[in-house]
Amino acid sequence: MGKQLGGVMITLMLAGAFFPFEGVLSQTRERSTVSAQDMWNLADLYPSDAAWKQAKESLTARFDQVLQFKGKVASSAATLLACLEFNSAVSKEFGRLSSYAARKSDEDIHIAANLAMRQEMTQLATDYSSRASFIEPELVQMDKATIERYLVEEPRLAPYKMYLSDLQRRKAHKLSEKEERIMAEAGLMADGPYTIYGVFNNTEMPFPEATLTDGTKIKLDKTGYMRYRALPKREDRKIVFETFWPAFAKFKQTYGAQLYANVKTDMFNARTRGYGSCLESALDPYNIPTDVYRTLIRNVNDNLGSFHRYLALRKRMLGVDTLRYMDLYAPVVKGVDLQYTYSQAQKLVLEALKPLGKPYADAIRKAMNERWIDVYPTTGKCSSPSAYSTGDEYDVHPYILLNFNGLFNDVSTLAHELGHSMHSYFSNKTQPFPTANYSTFVAEVASTFNEALLIDKMLKEIRDDDVRLSLLMEYLDNIKGTVFRQTQFAEYELAIHEMAEKGRPLTGDVLTQIYGDILKKYYGHDKGLCRIDDYVNVEWAYIPHFYYNFYVYQYSTSFTASTALSEKVLTGEKGAVEKYLQFLSSGGSDYPIEILKKAGVDMTTPDPFQKTMQAMNRTMDEIEKILKKKGM
Repeated sequence: MGKQLGGVMITLMLAGAFFPFEGVLSQTRERSTVSAQDMWNLADLYPSDAAWKQAKESLTARFDQVLQFKGKVASSAATLLACLEFNSAVSKEFGRLSSYAARKSDEDIHIAANLAMRQEMTQLATDYSSRASFIEPELVQMDKATIERYLVEEPRLAPYKMYLSDLQRRKAHKLSEKEERIMAEAGLMADGPYTIYGVFNNTEMPFPEATLTDGTKIKLDKTGYMRYRALPKREDRKIVFETFWPAFAKFKQTYGAQLYANVKTDMFNARTRGYGSCLESALDPYNIPTDVYRTLIRNVNDNLGSFHRYLALRKRMLGVDTLRYMDLYAPVVKGVDLQYTYSQAQKLVLEALKPLGKPYADAIRKAMNERWIDVYPTTGKCSSPSAYSTGDEYDVHPYILLNFNGLFNDVSTLAHELGHSMHSYFSNKTQPFPTANYSTFVAEVASTFNEALLIDKMLKEIRDDDVRLSLLMEYLDNIKGTVFRQTQFAEYELAIHEMAEKGRPLTGDVLTQIYGDILKKYYGHDKGLCRIDDYVNVEWAYIPHFYYNFYVYQYSTSFTASTALSEKVLTGEKGAVEKYLQFLSSGGSDYPIEILKKAGVDMTTPDPFQKTMQAMNRTMDEIEKILKKKGM
């Protein structure tokens, strides 16, 4: 999710920082009761709203200065440098302003003034992009020989070499100045579907109430659903699912119209720029072959047997005759309730990440001690996503939003988001601004890498069979949620885009049918492995990631990459830590596939995925040994 400012992509929230696993959000408190140390310090960005406004007005006043380069961008090495440096300066300040506005808004989504700040930034991005729309068309007209000559004449152009070379690669998809300006102005409408979805889904959706078997009345908004779907009593889970999903079904045509509008936006962008498909358009900016996407889906479908083995284990451990979708979040090990204070969570994460060395640990401590993190769920605080990390504050530091409730999943989330922040921190610290922003394709590698180190530490130290079972299932649940579930989403996203590209409409009913068919295939519904009740088929309306333009597959590819890389570090492979830290520091200095190759993993081969399946099956082997030992 980003804005193109005169040819430089500015991310409004770190793409790839959206945590795909919906955490338990139950202990909401008033923000005034939370200590300052447990809230992020936005004064590191701007000391006050007034200072933010002044900086915004100062930046806006500079917008017209970009016009001095119109018609002259490629006239000399010196002019080219001046133009690119001006554009970078605007983009860098814009990222800082956007971060402040977004963080303020996420503190309490009900405060209209903060939402207005966020919306202002969207408008300003369009305003500047429209003025600067001439830059890339003029750059595209340059030939390779001229670019190489300018790079020799003006060494300070070196940070822009990757950008200039990439423009040459994508030359066929760049438009004229007039057309690029129209595309920039179209940005005013582009985020409409997602904005409407967010407002309705987060604030105005009439969520239902339910009464549990013990007479407890509960509110089944998204926070309530995330909490109560994991209730240990099956009758209660049945009440939760049969109440929550029909509430979405009542509005499936509305949700369908929003998602279809988003798909049509993707189609407009792809067709206008001359791409053969929405998928090609989405993957091309980072030079990701479409085969990587399609191969992931094929690999997952070919390995559904491993996923079905996991479902059979869950059924066995729950002791149910028929596994149902409502059982997928239920605790499978009774009497194990790992809970941690935030202080304990910090200590545990620091210990788990020791293999990465002192520089990494020191940066983690900075994040914990210098108020980069907003820790606890508070009234009105953003809960969708329930956790994220930012990376746009180039001259400051990343920020992390958590909704910490003391469960092991919350500890894992802390490790996950710190992985994102360390990726941004080391990239921003090492790379010049033009190459600091890394691709969404690698964004989830650092986060899931940290989770791998955390679970490894836990399993090495804990000997109690029940606790080990709980942690091993937590790891499998992670693979389920990241590799299989996200690929299921990716397959759905591809299916609905391809249907729209063939001219077939996407109504709420059609979207529900497609989703249900894919869901039943993945979960072995027709094989009797996991029953998918029809009311669950509307789950697509609950998933915000379908508005992120072929984003979710990168959770799966990143997880398989991090599995391969973390095994190298944990087994003590020579040079593995150094290569990994270099990966974190690489930003966007090369294409993501190449950066990962340098780190030691080739995503164009099946090896990373196979290693993940091997790890998954080893985990299930150990679970079965423990179950046999316990006579289960």
